[in-house]
Amino acid sequence: PNTNNYWQSSMCPVNVHWHLGTEHYSVGEYDESGVGPNGNAPKPEYRRLAEGSVRGGFRCHHYDKYDSRFTTEYDWKHCIGMEVGETYEVHWPHSAAGACGTVNQYQTPFYDGVFCNLDSDTIATLGPQDVASAVGVQGQIYTVVNDEEYFYPDMIRGWIVDGDYGKDIHYYTGSTTGTSRDNEVCSSYTPITWQVDRKCHLISASSFDKLCYDMKLQRDDMSEDLHAHGSRELVKPSLVGNNQQRRNLIGHDHDDHDHDYYHDGNGIAYYFGDHAHSHDGHDHDHDHHQWF
Repeated sequence: PNTNNYWQSSMCPVNVHWHLGTEHYSVGEYDESGVGPNGNAPKPEYRRLAEGSVRGGFRCHHYDKYDSRFTTEYDWKHCIGMEVGETYEVHWPHSAAGACGTVNQYQTPFYDGVFCNLDSDTIATLGPQDVASAVGVQGQIYTVVNDEEYFYPDMIRGWIVDGDYGKDIHYYTGSTTGTSRDNEVCSSYTPITWQVDRKCHLISASSFDKLCYDMKLQRDDMSEDLHAHGSRELVKPSLVGNNQQRRNLIGHDHDDHDHDYYHDGNGIAYYFGDHAHSHDGHDHDHDHHQWF
């Protein structure tokens, strides 16, 4: 994976979207013991459907039904279907081939932005490491509160780095997510670098609404990303990249059942895509193309 700040690799954010609940799993931060106004995913192997057709992921541990910050409704002006007290995982796809610094930088769907400045012939020549080095996603997890103390005005620019926000980051290679991809239908966008914040943070509802407002101002139509998307199912071990360390959950008996997820040494589990080998630390049988 690309362990640098994305801007150091000439990458810029080309989209922003979010998922109901979390697609990643971090013990004690966002897991099956979390809680929200609509419950939680019941256990790691399965996900229940949330309201409508959106598949919900895991929740953080912040929600308190007796605390008005988590229960006072917010008058949403721009975002669609959002709820105070809920957990959302926000993704910022980045690319060195995006229309960085132009009016076309942010696009929906995200892959339009990722490959905006590449023609099909060039894309066909790219090797796995080329993609992993120049395409990546930032992931940060929030519980929404109705409290202006947690207002951040520029979420469209990328994840928040402030105190504990953006401090404890894990890096890995994976693929795109969402409910259109699962253990049967593979992603064609792989391998890409993921940089994921292990912690869950509070964010004001007004921060999200400001984000949606900014999305509406973009030249490209981002209206399909103004609501939460579903969270994909957990990935089978056979599809997980081998550059990870598996770790058992504290308090779980693994003699009785298997979990279809992997942990690193700090208790976070990952949704790897479909590329089952590491891209650092070994030789490749293809040429690398510098396209950033």
